[in-house]
Amino acid sequence: MSTAGPEEDWRRLAPRTLLAGVAVLCGVAGGAALPAFLSLSSGSRPLWQAATWVLAGAVLIVGGGSAADLVRLRRTRYRVGPDRVDLHTGLLVVKRRSLARERIRSVDLTANPLERLLGLVKVRIGTGEHTDGESTLELDLVTRAEGEHLRRTLLARAAGAVTDPTYDGLLAGLDPHWIRYAPVSFVAPLLGGAAAGAVMQVSDWFGAQEEVIHWIGDRFEDVSLPWMIADLALLATVAGVVGALGLWIEMWWNYRLEREPGGTLRVRRGLLTARSVSLEERRLRGVELVEPLGVRLFHAARVDAVATGLAQDDDDRHGDLKNLLPPAPRAVAERVAAQVLREAEPPLGAPLAAHPRAARARRVRRALWAGLGPPVLLAVLGLRLTPVLLYVAAGVGAVLTPLALLLARDAYRNLGHGISGAYLVTRSGTVRRSTVALRRTGVIGWTVRQSWFQRRAGVLTLSATTAAGEGAYDVHDAGESQGLAFAAEAVPDLIAPFLETPEARSPGVPPDEVRGRGTGPPWRAP
Repeated sequence: MSTAGPEEDWRRLAPRTLLAGVAVLCGVAGGAALPAFLSLSSGSRPLWQAATWVLAGAVLIVGGGSAADLVRLRRTRYRVGPDRVDLHTGLLVVKRRSLARERIRSVDLTANPLERLLGLVKVRIGTGEHTDGESTLELDLVTRAEGEHLRRTLLARAAGAVTDPTYDGLLAGLDPHWIRYAPVSFVAPLLGGAAAGAVMQVSDWFGAQEEVIHWIGDRFEDVSLPWMIADLALLATVAGVVGALGLWIEMWWNYRLEREPGGTLRVRRGLLTARSVSLEERRLRGVELVEPLGVRLFHAARVDAVATGLAQDDDDRHGDLKNLLPPAPRAVAERVAAQVLREAEPPLGAPLAAHPRAARARRVRRALWAGLGPPVLLAVLGLRLTPVLLYVAAGVGAVLTPLALLLARDAYRNLGHGISGAYLVTRSGTVRRSTVALRRTGVIGWTVRQSWFQRRAGVLTLSATTAAGEGAYDVHDAGESQGLAFAAEAVPDLIAPFLETPEARSPGVPPDEVRGRGTGPPWRAP
């Protein structure tokens, strides 16, 4: 492409953008017209007058919005030069944005059903920097062909890039059997509760909430209160399961994970809203195996990328950019993780070191506080208010305490850390178990935290600091000598200057020699 200079180098958004805007405005106007007409015609105003007012309002909404879209279309232009990408937009407040092409790390394409019908896509060009939004350019909207051309051009790499047929091409494709993991995710109960709330909200808009409550009460007139609660919970669960299945189909249909020539990972998915997310391989620092409790019970897991630049600005509505694989059988997830990292064996499957029993004791104590706290509070209220609360306290304690202890035991069993080749691995969590394989060269620092209770128990928490993903990944409640020996071995010379003894500064030292002298922490402040 030409350099930044001549006027003919500037491009404009697709003219069909106006059609998309008009269709959306007609939908908004139509949605607002019915309640407005009912409200106006409910009084003494004639029907023809109410219809006239509603029609005038609809014309004003569609006409005004279309005029604003036309001005935006005429005032927006962009240019792709050999060194920079420029975007100029605005009428009263003119904005001129420019990104250096060498800093561009992602070009993501998104299209909702209407935009797909019109052959349009929204293009988001990002540098991968965590700033206040100045690191991205958004073209809303261009033709599908132009979006694909921009993606290939801006992510092109120099010839001669290292390729390996073993790890290039298609890494994973959709298996329809994976949909069985949708109902056991945390989304299902949330959608069930949202469905119940939506029914009450919509009925309130039309002033019929009281009638809905009476109708539900009539259906359960001869049913005891516990059975009514159970039936309503079952209905909400069924609604949540149906919603989770529909959401999974919408999000993951047509899913493909590919590695393109030059080292770019591309995830394509979506039934109604098509998404195309590109991740530059040199931004990748590792992968994360995520196992929510329900999914883990079925021996499945999701794979997320640990990469720089995935945390976007506050206006970003695509919070799932890091997802590389939907919940799938764990063996499949480990294989995909290994292929993404170009490893023959998945580092996530490496054996991990167990944590000391003090870590288990800490979790058991927390579980007892969580399991016995609410029943004790209810019992105190019952003694002061009503004896009914005493029975409620007994029931809550009988259910909550064993459950909390069971989760505490599982949380301790899930603790672990280790080294697998070029990666350090850490695992933790019970309701959401997470196993992270982080490239050792991507660790830029260690943070050692030890509370007063941890000092008494002889454990500490290590945080591997990195510029990717969440910014830090924790090794929770490791033994003092064990944790520091692990940090010294994983990234030599990074934490060694702060250890007390010369022996502790060398990787591979037995844990009982790392602690050094004295009873205090086995490190010294810088």
